[in-house]
Amino acid sequence: ALHRAGDALSARNRFSGVVRSVEVDGVMALVEIEAGPFLVTAAVTRDAVEELGLAPGVPATAAVKATSVMVERSRE
Repeated sequence: ALHRAGDALSARNRFSGVVRSVEVDGVMALVEIEAGPFLVTAAVTRDAVEELGLAPGVPATAAVKATSVMVERSRE
């Protein structure tokens, strides 16, 4: 079953913002969302871009759910 816009998701990390760019290449696409001071880039299917109507300037939310997070020490 497909998720419809507005359906509840279990992901709790959400970044609401505006689509800055969409780069479609074959069946995949990279969508960049500017969410406050953050830029989130998501690899999604071309179908998802079309179904959601994603384009620069469109409001969107990136919902992030990961089973692991990698941490790297920053160099000062």
